[in-house]
Amino acid sequence: MSQNDVNQQLQRAADAQQKYSDYLMGLPHVIGVAVGYTSRHGQREAEIGLIVMVDEKLPVAQLAESEIVPRQLDGVRVDVQETGAFSTF
Repeated sequence: MSQNDVNQQLQRAADAQQKYSDYLMGLPHVIGVAVGYTSRHGQREAEIGLIVMVDEKLPVAQLAESEIVPRQLDGVRVDVQETGAFSTF
């Protein structure tokens, strides 16, 4: 992947983050939204997308349709990652 491709992916993901952060943060269990490399089965991929951090990843069957994080937003892949709860000291 060329640097130009990476830059384009970063820009598209940043635009999607700005546009959808409020919506995503309003979903149950979502505790953060970032731009970064996506992963599949714990392995980092070359694709840059939106990382949606959740305190607990639940099976889709346990969520209402309105609570499900989309797989893509404006053509940008969305990767839900369980991070646990954040705390401050």
